[in-house]
Amino acid sequence: MAIPAHRPPATDPAAARAAFAARARQIRQDRGLTIQEVASRAGLAVSTVSKIERNLMAPTYDRFSQLALGLGVDLAELFADSGRTFSPGAFQVCRPGDEGYLETENYTYEMLFPNLSGRTMTPMLGTLKPDQEMRFDRMVSHPGEEFLFVIEGEVVVRAEGLHEVRLKAGESLYFDSGRGHLYASAADRPARILCVCTGLERARSEVDPHPVGPED
Repeated sequence: MAIPAHRPPATDPAAARAAFAARARQIRQDRGLTIQEVASRAGLAVSTVSKIERNLMAPTYDRFSQLALGLGVDLAELFADSGRTFSPGAFQVCRPGDEGYLETENYTYEMLFPNLSGRTMTPMLGTLKPDQEMRFDRMVSHPGEEFLFVIEGEVVVRAEGLHEVRLKAGESLYFDSGRGHLYASAADRPARILCVCTGLERARSEVDPHPVGPED
């Protein structure tokens, strides 16, 4: 079944960002953590955590996955207030409108199975703006592996230390996501992708629950 490139989100983008920010702040407060403690555990600047909580920044995947690590919660908890934990024999369906939605300056994330925690994979749909409209201050990188499949349009992928790659609809890429990377639509219209990331479970097990260190 074809997935439309410009399907409107089930939630207003501004409302979704505000809900994400409020959820992150509430989780931190419920766990009795300071912004400094979360930032230290996450490897993020204190100012970054503060801006996310105050809805002054819509974080990219690497930052919101780091934030989840710093909070000591599953990534799903940043996108849904309640849900279930994946267990042997689990069988879960995600239908249109069930996604956890977050729009950033360059990307639109539609997190699949936002109510399911304890997964080893993080699947998401995404919409990429045209390359000329993108504004990047850095490449994205995070522990683990990443699978990219182009659903509609053409995508240009830039990876640290490598020549750029162009992928058309139906083509895919698999790589070490610890290598800095960026995606953009190679055409003058948005592109639609499916992306699956792994590695959060391993990264979570390596986080020190009681870090001590200077402000980032």
